[in-house]
Amino acid sequence: MKFSSQLIEKSVESFNSLPGIGRKTALRLTLHLINKDPDWVRKFSDAFVKLRDGLRECSVCHNLGDEEVCAICSNAKRDEGTICVVESIRDLMAIEETNLYNGKYHVLGGLISPIDGIGPDDLNLDDLYERITKQSTCEIIMAISPNIEGETTMYYISKKMQDLDVKITTIARGISFGGDLEYADEVTLGRSIVSRVPYQQYSTVAG
Repeated sequence: MKFSSQLIEKSVESFNSLPGIGRKTALRLTLHLINKDPDWVRKFSDAFVKLRDGLRECSVCHNLGDEEVCAICSNAKRDEGTICVVESIRDLMAIEETNLYNGKYHVLGGLISPIDGIGPDDLNLDDLYERITKQSTCEIIMAISPNIEGETTMYYISKKMQDLDVKITTIARGISFGGDLEYADEVTLGRSIVSRVPYQQYSTVAG
């Protein structure tokens, strides 16, 4: 696909570099921007510059926010006694969309995967342990995708936390094995959080 304008070509290439955006969609987006008011386009582009430059990783849970401590961690109305452990920020956002969870979070930043060279030391696990020992945490919800890497990670966490006075649960199996939390519909994911069960009932990794 050739264009008479290098500016259009560069815009299409930029959109096309985004995940899930093909060249035809990239062209439609480009033509849409061309027809928008210049001030709107400037505000649109400025929003992404501010996003990239202004976002910060929460020093408590590793979520993304505008300040050193994210809005969820700093919200006094949320349950301090419950920490929902997730693989990624995408999973955190998916759970938030259900409006059925009111506790805090902890983002691991990945899953244990020896094949990919990812071990426990590569995840945000040490500060999770520190949070549990220093705060009055009553329950750890392991809201992790039920695949091999997820099961391995949950097993490791449960072993690491076994000497602590904290309840460990996992989401109910409304999410099929091998599925990803971020792609689950809100109703299924919400029910899985509400109907969580003690982790040991579903542990599939031999000790």
